[in-house]
Amino acid sequence: MRGSLAALAASAMLLTISAATHEARAGDGPEASGVVAGRQAAMRMSGALVGAMKGAVTRNEDVKGQGFAARSLAAWARAIPGMFPVGSGAGETEALPAVWSDRAGFEGKAATYAAAAGKLAEAAKAGDAAAFSAALGEVQGACKGCHDSYKKPDTH
Repeated sequence: MRGSLAALAASAMLLTISAATHEARAGDGPEASGVVAGRQAAMRMSGALVGAMKGAVTRNEDVKGQGFAARSLAAWARAIPGMFPVGSGAGETEALPAVWSDRAGFEGKAATYAAAAGKLAEAAKAGDAAAFSAALGEVQGACKGCHDSYKKPDTH
């Protein structure tokens, strides 16, 4: 059951990324609000996936069952830089202006996240619980590192 929820969340995340990326290519203007909404939804879903995978580790489940979720997270991680096109920093965004003014730093943090998520997917495929748990820790650290630098602090 829990694996089904993670798979559903992963599928929804991939659809969100696809739709928002299409809007980003449509040009600046009103489409930017769709990009912002898409990346926010995908960020929340990635948090849900990480939480579900952490639960699987805590319950000592076979990590091979987390393969789809881990691959989906890795796909999202690779898509992140494209979800912050020029012109998408206004409005209801939680992104700090540094995403665009320090683009190299932002892309470096995104690459760190993508590498960790890739390790997570490989560990799931191999069924290596220890490597999966370690990679999940790296993923969480990469999330925090990027959010500390490029996301407005949570106010709630």
